[in-house]
Amino acid sequence: MPMSPRKRRRVQLVALGAVLLAAASGLIIVGIGQGGQFFRLPSEIVENPPAEGQTIRLGGLVKEGTWERGDVHFFTVTDTEADIRVTFTGIVPDLFAEGEDTIVTGRMDGELFRADEVLAKHDEEYRPKELTDAFEERGIELTN
Repeated sequence: MPMSPRKRRRVQLVALGAVLLAAASGLIIVGIGQGGQFFRLPSEIVENPPAEGQTIRLGGLVKEGTWERGDVHFFTVTDTEADIRVTFTGIVPDLFAEGEDTIVTGRMDGELFRADEVLAKHDEEYRPKELTDAFEERGIELTN
């Protein structure tokens, strides 16, 4: 028995809705995968390097005596157990300083971390929760 035109239209609309829902879900999953960078400490990167080209967030302290200022900045991020050398082209935040917390977003290029973004704490008392938690998990004591 053939379907009535009304029933056929309803089935088409339900099918179209299912396809659109699946497409939207796929886009959300891809977007989360690209936007959800993994946060890592230097010692975690040394122990388990990220995949080539993978965007990650590296957090730690800017090691004293390592910041080379200029159009291209070079500095070292440490968690007191391991160090990662970072390069960044651009203007660093006003409160970015040696001995202070930082979180940089970018990717590893051999032994060098190429940062696309550099964040610094926004006042003297604040430390990002993810950085504090990561240090505590590893049993690393911070004085500042």
